[in-house]
Amino acid sequence: MKQSMKKFLVLVLCMIMILSLPACGKKNSDSYKIGIIMLVENGAFLDMKEGILTELAAKGYTEENTTFDYQCAQGDTTNLRTICSSMDDGTYDLVFTIATPPTQSFVSLESDTPVFFCSVSSPVAAGVITDMNIPDKNATGTSNAIPIEEIFALSGKLTPDSSTYGLIYCTSETNSVNTIASAKEYMDANNLAYVEAAVTDSSEIKAAAESLVGKVNAIFVPNDSVVQSAISSIVSVSRENKIPVYCSSATTVASGCFATIAIDDVGIGSKTAAMAVEYLNGTKIEDIPSIVVGADYVSINSTTLDTLGISVPDDLGYEVQYLEDAE
Repeated sequence: MKQSMKKFLVLVLCMIMILSLPACGKKNSDSYKIGIIMLVENGAFLDMKEGILTELAAKGYTEENTTFDYQCAQGDTTNLRTICSSMDDGTYDLVFTIATPPTQSFVSLESDTPVFFCSVSSPVAAGVITDMNIPDKNATGTSNAIPIEEIFALSGKLTPDSSTYGLIYCTSETNSVNTIASAKEYMDANNLAYVEAAVTDSSEIKAAAESLVGKVNAIFVPNDSVVQSAISSIVSVSRENKIPVYCSSATTVASGCFATIAIDDVGIGSKTAAMAVEYLNGTKIEDIPSIVVGADYVSINSTTLDTLGISVPDDLGYEVQYLEDAE
């Protein structure tokens, strides 16, 4: 009888231990921990973050059941690596990385934590994924591939006399280098001249813009965190010398550049979050293909338009939104 009782107690103890195991694991199905990483804060990236959080909330992931850890590296790549490493501790259900540098930094860790990248212009070229349709490296997300041909076609309609373009970009930003390479390929094929003004950090941007005065009749800038951080310098030089600046995001237009064909930044954040929800609902990350988000509309800065004295034709082919300078 005593022996039977001992066996019974051992069995009960084992059952208690087994039932307690899920509570000790990484993930509790009733609560989540999600990271969001940026290199720098600007209007576009903050809009993407808003889109991510809004979509998650709409799908039931709110502060009531989810811990959101948002961190920005303030433009410091060393700080960025530290932030990425801190989120690779096994406690996060997934991490969102906004733009190329944070995505490259996190993917390079070969983490077991899934990463959903938002607004990476060239994911394959940046090395964050091998195949857009078959995600690997525990990563997938959205690409805002810059519509180079459309942007230059827009330039041809708004400023048809533009024949020589200045190209301002940072050499350390892979997405910028790739976009500029595509721009040069397009211009070479269409008999357009260009002058490069590459920089290595934001302190060189004003001088780069000034170096183009008298040499070009238009400027093109890609989506570039370094350039965006000092875009006011380009705007000041370009307005003073009446040089139209074509860019790659509506936020950069709101910062004073002339025009672009742009995506909806909140929308691309929302689409990225929807992919993450698929994963949280049980779909394997390798079964969630990366997607390219297309352009939505033409953005034109009203103040720059007035400064340049340009009339906007009716046949742009896109809905037009006029933006005032962001405060």
